[in-house]
Amino acid sequence: MPTTTTATTAIILGASGSVGRALLAELLRCPQFTRVIVIARRPLGAQAEAGAKLVECLVPDMQPPALTQAVVDALKASEPDSGADAVADAVGFSVMGVGANTAKLSLAQHRAIDVDLNAAFAKGLKDSGRVHHLAFMSAVGADDQAKTTGSGAAGMPRYARVKGESEQAVLNQGLALVSIFRPSLIIGSVHTPGILAAVLSFLAPLMPAKYRPIRTTEIAQAMVAAARSEPHQSWVYSYTEMKALIPQAT
Repeated sequence: MPTTTTATTAIILGASGSVGRALLAELLRCPQFTRVIVIARRPLGAQAEAGAKLVECLVPDMQPPALTQAVVDALKASEPDSGADAVADAVGFSVMGVGANTAKLSLAQHRAIDVDLNAAFAKGLKDSGRVHHLAFMSAVGADDQAKTTGSGAAGMPRYARVKGESEQAVLNQGLALVSIFRPSLIIGSVHTPGILAAVLSFLAPLMPAKYRPIRTTEIAQAMVAAARSEPHQSWVYSYTEMKALIPQAT
């Protein structure tokens, strides 16, 4: 059975995207998290609405070494007592990834974002000493053994390969617990055409569960639920498991 976490700080990478904005809103609503740290290239413009609960840490040059150090520094600065030894009182969230046009990227360019930046974020969480649980969004079909040839478009083997490599890169950083979320088509994403979302939502009952479309808000609720009542081991959550988590978010 899961246990209730004592973490009161959340730190997010990728909060500017469609799922990231939904996740940030969910965390700001959650009374358990008294501080929400956002790691981003530029301001999100949410500070006025969120008040002191939101802390924005800007990393204009989003390269792996700078990102890792920024995460460590942000968590150190937010410690309740900077003179005390670090304790695991924070939870990490990453929804960082190329949202669209992956077919136009080279394999190296795609890896530089999805693999390298997520690995750097996870390393910063580990090095801080304050985080042992990361909720990480990947994609359905992630497979680090898939072919690297052909198009890098979503749903193609090369895309699955990069997503699988990003999962493994995060796991390799040594965090005690990694919850991996693998949505299929995301409703509410700016990259999902409305007509496609409508058609697939209508056909969803006929589709294998893991390929059913899911809303940005539902992914966010599932991730927050996993962070609040964390499992005893790393786990992969597809559509069915994410939907089962959602009632626990409230």
